[in-house]
Amino acid sequence: MPAYGIAETDVTDPERYEQYKAASPTTIAAGGGRVLVRGGELAVLEGDWQPTRLVVLELEDLAAAKRWYESEVYQEAKKLREGAARLRA
Repeated sequence: MPAYGIAETDVTDPERYEQYKAASPTTIAAGGGRVLVRGGELAVLEGDWQPTRLVVLELEDLAAAKRWYESEVYQEAKKLREGAARLRA
Protein backbone atom coordinates (compact mmCIF):
# COMPACT_ATOMS: atom_id res chain seq x y z
CA MET A 1 0.00 0.00 0.00
CA PRO A 2 1.44 3.43 -0.88
CA ALA A 3 2.71 5.72 1.85
CA TYR A 4 2.45 9.49 1.63
CA GLY A 5 4.91 11.95 3.09
CA ILE A 6 3.38 15.33 3.87
CA ALA A 7 5.47 18.35 4.82
CA GLU A 8 4.27 21.81 5.75
CA THR A 9 7.15 24.20 5.18
CA ASP A 10 7.86 27.73 6.37
CA VAL A 11 10.71 29.02 4.21
CA THR A 12 12.96 31.44 6.10
CA ASP A 13 15.83 31.75 3.59
CA PRO A 14 14.46 31.46 0.04
CA GLU A 15 17.88 31.53 -1.64
CA ARG A 16 19.24 28.67 0.42
CA TYR A 17 15.94 26.76 0.17
CA GLU A 18 16.27 26.83 -3.63
CA GLN A 19 19.41 24.70 -3.26
CA TYR A 20 17.43 22.13 -1.29
CA LYS A 21 14.60 22.21 -3.84
CA ALA A 22 17.10 21.47 -6.59
CA ALA A 23 18.70 18.56 -4.72
CA SER A 24 15.71 16.77 -3.19
CA PRO A 25 13.81 15.42 -6.26
CA THR A 26 16.63 13.10 -7.29
CA THR A 27 16.74 11.65 -3.77
CA ILE A 28 13.00 10.99 -3.89
CA ALA A 29 13.27 9.27 -7.27
CA ALA A 30 16.24 7.24 -6.04
CA GLY A 31 14.03 6.05 -3.16
CA GLY A 32 11.35 4.93 -5.62
CA GLY A 33 9.05 7.83 -4.82
CA ARG A 34 7.46 10.68 -6.68
CA VAL A 35 6.33 14.19 -5.88
CA LEU A 36 2.56 14.67 -6.00
CA VAL A 37 2.40 18.27 -4.69
CA ARG A 38 5.20 20.78 -4.40
CA GLY A 39 4.21 24.30 -3.47
CA GLY A 40 1.46 26.05 -5.38
CA GLU A 41 -1.60 27.98 -4.36
CA LEU A 42 -3.34 26.86 -1.17
CA ALA A 43 -6.92 27.32 -0.01
CA VAL A 44 -7.95 26.35 3.51
CA LEU A 45 -11.59 25.28 3.35
CA GLU A 46 -12.14 24.65 7.03
CA GLY A 47 -10.50 25.48 10.32
CA ASP A 48 -7.69 27.87 11.17
CA TRP A 49 -4.80 26.03 9.50
CA GLN A 50 -2.52 28.45 7.63
CA PRO A 51 0.18 26.51 5.75
CA THR A 52 2.51 28.58 3.60
CA ARG A 53 3.90 25.69 1.51
CA LEU A 54 2.97 22.00 1.22
CA VAL A 55 4.81 19.06 -0.27
CA VAL A 56 3.23 15.62 -0.71
CA LEU A 57 5.29 12.60 -1.72
CA GLU A 58 4.17 9.10 -2.65
CA LEU A 59 6.38 6.12 -1.91
CA GLU A 60 5.82 2.40 -2.34
CA ASP A 61 5.01 1.75 1.32
CA LEU A 62 5.89 2.96 4.80
CA ALA A 63 9.13 0.95 4.89
CA ALA A 64 10.23 2.56 1.60
CA ALA A 65 9.37 6.01 2.96
CA LYS A 66 11.49 5.43 6.05
CA ARG A 67 14.38 4.06 3.96
CA TRP A 68 14.27 7.15 1.73
CA TYR A 69 14.11 9.58 4.67
CA GLU A 70 16.97 7.86 6.49
CA SER A 71 19.08 7.35 3.35
CA GLU A 72 22.52 8.91 3.16
CA VAL A 73 21.67 10.68 -0.09
CA TYR A 74 18.59 12.37 1.42
CA GLN A 75 20.41 13.26 4.63
CA GLU A 76 23.00 15.11 2.52
CA ALA A 77 20.27 17.00 0.65
CA LYS A 78 18.50 17.74 3.93
CA LYS A 79 21.58 19.59 5.18
CA LEU A 80 20.92 22.20 2.47
CA ARG A 81 17.60 22.96 4.15
CA GLU A 82 19.10 23.61 7.58
CA GLY A 83 18.61 27.26 8.47
CA ALA A 84 16.48 27.79 5.35
CA ALA A 85 13.11 26.42 6.47
CA ARG A 86 11.08 25.01 9.34
CA LEU A 87 9.17 21.82 8.61
CA ARG A 88 6.34 19.87 10.11
CA ALA A 89 6.27 16.49 8.43
